Parts: sequence; structure tokens; C-alpha cells
Amino acid sequence: MNYNQEIVDKVCDALVRAGSTFTPDKKEAYKKAIQKETDDKARWVLETVLENAEVAEKNHSPLCDDTGIPHVVVEAGPNAAVTGTVLESIREGIRQGLRTLPGRPMAVKGNDAQRIAQSEGMYEDSGMLDAAPILIRSTDEEVLRVHILMFGGGPAIRAHTHRVFHKHKVEPVMDQIVEWAVESTAQLGCSPCTLAIGVGRSHYEAASLMLQALVDGRYEKQSEMEQEITNRVNESHVGALGLGGDTTVLATFMKVGPQRASGVRIVCMRPCCCFEPRISSCEL
Repeated sequence: MNYNQEIVDKVCDALVRAGSTFTPDKKEAYKKAIQKETDDKARWVLETVLENAEVAEKNHSPLCDDTGIPHVVVEAGPNAAVTGTVLESIREGIRQGLRTLPGRPMAVKGNDAQRIAQSEGMYEDSGMLDAAPILIRSTDEEVLRVHILMFGGGPAIRAHTHRVFHKHKVEPVMDQIVEWAVESTAQLGCSPCTLAIGVGRSHYEAASLMLQALVDGRYEKQSEMEQEITNRVNESHVGALGLGGDTTVLATFMKVGPQRASGVRIVCMRPCCCFEPRISSCEL
């Protein structure tokens, strides 16, 4: 396979940034949470997480020992060409980025059954870890942009993707999301969380909307529904690391897609841990 080396290098750098750096708006969210926190233990946790992030950024080292599974969103403008060479160059950049970060070796060997059972062990090369299927979406900008997110295992274990009967009201959907979020944040451990939510017509669509919500979400800008979810989950006082306090959730990022004329909505809710979303972007 012939790669575009410029794309490979840009994606490699973006993955390292995603795995080692808090976005500016996330740093500000932590600082505001620290100022408002009334529980001493919780405030110490928030300060420690932010300090860890600052050290990781300075040293270009992983934010967490669970360095994550790469998830990629490609934005293509009106005249951008997303060719097979471009996609393979992105994948090669991810492989090189995992080796540079370095990523934790997590790629499982073997055929279908062996990979499920993890009976053949793992590859030592962190670059053997495949990214999740690439999601491509259009944009009005004249650009070809790549967003890389690193997904840890804990939030995946505590996430929900399920149908919700809406009863022709928004409240039952909101209530279910809050119920899931309170339960998940209490079980996750590594809070405060950022809640990522997608509401769609199928499990695939809901999950893809959840991923896009993380790409588009900003800590300083919350919709009415996002703010309601954040406030209601914070009323649980699960708090940082589950030790109690005012900050269980820093923010909620929610994207609602087209809906089917039926009695159900498919909701995907991921309780991103204190280090997520680990995200960075580059223009190709």
C-alpha cells in the first residue's frame, strides 16, 4: 500500500495529542468545577486530575494507563476527496501514533473465536491495535479534517445503547438517560464524567450520533436539555471518584438525529471518564 506521508505524520501527531492532552475548554471546565466544589476530598481529586493532565501534556505521555481504542471521524468539504489511499494513510498514521504515544498493547491475536476468548494472547506491538470503523460526514467548509478520539474500557463497560419508549413526550427519554447516567457514574469510579449521548432510529445511528456529539460538544456551551441532564445527575452527589461532592458530571454532549414515527427512540449513552473525551483534530 502506498501512503501519503504527510497525512500519516499529521494523524500520528494528532493521536499523540488526543492521548496526552486536555482541550482548552476542558481545562477551564475543571478550573470552574474546582472553584465551585464544596467537598474537600472531591476538590483534591479534581485538582489532581488537572495536574495529571498538565504533566501528561508537558511530557507528551498518556493521560491514563488505559490508552484507549482509536475512533475516527472524517469531515469532508464539498470538493474534498476521500480516497482509499487517504483512508489507508489515516490508518497508518494511527498505527504510528500508537507506537509513539505509546499505546498500551491491546490487540488480541487469533481467529474470530480465539479473539473473543482471548485464548492466543496479545500482540506486543501497540501499533497492531486496529481503529474502530471510520465515520465520514460532510461539512460546508472547504476542508478535509480528521478527529481522533481514544475510548477507554471503563466507560464502554458502563455505557448503554437501548430502546426507550417515549410516550410522545421528551420527559421519559430524559428520565431514562438520567437514570442510566446516575447508575453508570456511581459504578464507573473514575469520575467526574462527561456524558456523551446520541438519540437515533437504530443502534448504529445512535452510537454514531454519540460519537459526533463528542466531536462537536463544547464545555462552555450547553443546550437546555444538556444542562438539565448535567444538573440532575450532579444532584446524585456521586462526585469525583465516587467520593461525594458537587461534580459528578462536568458537561453533557448530546446529539439528536432524525426520528422514526414509532413508539421508541434508540439512545446511546456513554459516561466518559475523567480523562475523556481524549480528542484531537488535524486538517489534511
